Amino acid sequence: MHAASAFTLSGRDLLGIEGLIASEITGLLDLAEEFVELNRQVEKKRTTLRGRTQINLFFEASTRTQSSFEIAGKRLGADVMNMSVGSSSVKKGETLVDTAITLNAMHPDILVVRHHASGAVALLARKVDCCVVNAGDGAHEHPTQALLDALTIRRNKGRIQGLTVAICGDVLHSRVARSNIILLHTLGAKVRVVAPSTLLPSGIESLGVEVFRTMEAGLDGADIVMMLRLQRERMAGSFIPSVKEYFHYFGLDEAKLRRAAPDALVMHPGPMNRGVEIDSAVADGPRSLIREQVEMGVAVRMAVLDTLARKLPNA
Repeated sequence: MHAASAFTLSGRDLLGIEGLIASEITGLLDLAEEFVELNRQVEKKRTTLRGRTQINLFFEASTRTQSSFEIAGKRLGADVMNMSVGSSSVKKGETLVDTAITLNAMHPDILVVRHHASGAVALLARKVDCCVVNAGDGAHEHPTQALLDALTIRRNKGRIQGLTVAICGDVLHSRVARSNIILLHTLGAKVRVVAPSTLLPSGIESLGVEVFRTMEAGLDGADIVMMLRLQRERMAGSFIPSVKEYFHYFGLDEAKLRRAAPDALVMHPGPMNRGVEIDSAVADGPRSLIREQVEMGVAVRMAVLDTLARKLPNA
């Protein structure tokens, strides 16, 4: 690797964007750029993690994130094992600690963990001797998603500082929104959140965002329109009158997109609910970065694993 390969993070784990300074975020993005180039070559393998064991421990199903971490680990030469733990078989609290103790006895080097409870990954990290990467915990954080979104924006806009980013939709249940807000702020972007009142967390203003309750006002002049999935699996009770009505007011279509800047670009962390939060014409249109986000995901996760691996004993 080149210049970026000398870079390290201050901590042993990556549990969130919160706590990272701008130079750490930029360092990860710069390293990820190198992996984008590597991933487009025929020979994609590195030996950085040769002899290391990476366990992907997913208490919540996620095809996209899990496969992305698996490919990232394998391209760096790690032995990768996937453990999908049915959420019914594992209750929160002590059994999570039991799982950590059991895994720790197997001497893994890197644990990639997704859990349905906020804070669970941080708890697990305190009980193991290896590096831990948060692949999403409850409605708290999803750091690698925010990093891949930032990489996608930076490659297409040349910068993040000074851009206006509108994050729209189910902000209340979204760890992606939270991680993105923290990262974008750290790198100097202006962040707006756009959602009906029922899908806004109380006190969201304290994160330094501008709050809008209509798409028309929220998208006005925005450089990036980031749509969020309506997380119906996390909703107990009625947050929206109907999907059809939600799409009418908050779904991104060509007409609403016209309110944004003329060169505005569209993003979505996936998986998309077409016709719910985004229209197919926009999702598949010339201004959509959604496919590119998936490609950036592998490069960013390689950068994270590569960087944390330098903290391992005998690195």
